Amino acid sequence: MVRMPFSNLLWLNILILYVITNGGVKASHKVYPQFQSLTALNITQLHRTAFHFQPPKNWINVWSGSATILPNNMPLILYTGVDSNNMETQNYAVPANLSDPYLCRWIKPGNNPLINAGNDVNVSAFRDPSTAWRVKGRWKVVVGGKWNHRGVAHLYESSDFIRWTKAKHPLHSAPNTGMWECPDFYPVLLSGKKGLDTSELGKHVKLKHVLKVSLDETRYDYYTVGTYVRDEDKYVPDNMSVDGWAGLRYDYGNFYASKTFFDPAKERRILWGWVNESDSTQDDVKKGWAGIQAIPRRVWLDPSQRQLKQWSVEELNTLRGENVEMSHQKLKTGRHIEIKGITATQADVEVTFHIGSLDKAEPFDPRWKDAQGLCANKGPKIEGGVGPFGLLTLASKNLEEYTVVFFRVFKSKRNYVVLLCSDARSSSLKDGLYKPSFAGFVDVDLSDKKLSLRSLIDHSVVESFGGGGKTCIISRVYPTLAVLGKAHLFAFNNGDETVTVKSLNAWSMNKPHIN
Repeated sequence: MVRMPFSNLLWLNILILYVITNGGVKASHKVYPQFQSLTALNITQLHRTAFHFQPPKNWINVWSGSATILPNNMPLILYTGVDSNNMETQNYAVPANLSDPYLCRWIKPGNNPLINAGNDVNVSAFRDPSTAWRVKGRWKVVVGGKWNHRGVAHLYESSDFIRWTKAKHPLHSAPNTGMWECPDFYPVLLSGKKGLDTSELGKHVKLKHVLKVSLDETRYDYYTVGTYVRDEDKYVPDNMSVDGWAGLRYDYGNFYASKTFFDPAKERRILWGWVNESDSTQDDVKKGWAGIQAIPRRVWLDPSQRQLKQWSVEELNTLRGENVEMSHQKLKTGRHIEIKGITATQADVEVTFHIGSLDKAEPFDPRWKDAQGLCANKGPKIEGGVGPFGLLTLASKNLEEYTVVFFRVFKSKRNYVVLLCSDARSSSLKDGLYKPSFAGFVDVDLSDKKLSLRSLIDHSVVESFGGGGKTCIISRVYPTLAVLGKAHLFAFNNGDETVTVKSLNAWSMNKPHIN
């Protein structure tokens, strides 16, 4: 197994996702030189995140790509560029100095591009090569595309990583899904949290594969769980996995163009994702930055084998500072309790709620397929039987502003249905912001009447994990009152059934030191 230090892998992925601009890789994605000189250190820091990664200034030069570690421990980046005829091509870059532990400078060899679109490929929809995997001595890679309105994961193969040929058929495709950006294909074990190398084929372990695509039409990331048929070079989703808009998502909020990589040092698969903005382009220019990275997450297959679970990497816990705890606090209808003693704008909160009885759960209409629409119709102020209950984050003292993360429980004919919402509609008094009520269903067993929630709060970001990481939602918010020392954090219940905060741990989060 080829091993590279985790710090190098993290930095390598940051380079891919954010672009190398100082004398290294440059492609012809539209360049805004006037923005490259804007250093955020000289501009308002009111909503700038503290422990979610942001570059020191805007980097806008390259489209997406992926890294592969070759057998000689050489990292290589495949990325998309555009030629003089506006045709999208796949190129590569290598480190200028392998002895540099941060791999800061990269060079483009003269034999680029490596992969050109053929006559049967849409040349304006041909981008974002994946990490390569190896089968019987031949490298495989997928490139996102579309043909008419069919999303396509084009498959290419090579014996030397230089000369690539297109396979007779794509790895996978699906009708009525539009352009597939940033495809990601990797194996997962049937049980346990251990990650697998991308080239692991299951000779000695039982596994499934995950195919993730970023749908250009929705700007969300979707994935399926299924089987990689190696002899045919085809991926077949399981019957419970759905391609397209009705499918599973890594995150049901502001989260797009994600990428995973395997960390061999700790045997885990790590997920990076882009968190885009919710304010205007003019506001972005004033801030001096636009877009951040979500906290890196560990991903693994849920024991049900129908979906993934996610949790922030353990390294995040080293940033935890002052801690407060709460337990056995009852929340009757209309009550909220403030969580004091931490920095409410920069916090990590883990809470477990206990529901006294599920008898009052509202009936669930099977036509309610759209979680986000359901959340919008049954928001945090509308009293239900069981819920809404959860956290009021980035809240002003008198609740003129708040971003609310909450559960609501329904009763279907067969079981209970849990809705998790991250509702930003009251997040700011400022006009002109995108303030949606993001939501997703949480597939959990309520036999113990418990629901867990974790929220990472970071000035303009609320990143939440429901049900132990089964459903994740990120919201971007820009409060005007609930900022810096004027923000508050509350636990609340607006449901008819009493809910108990069984246990709550909250920490002020320190700012990391980045070399």
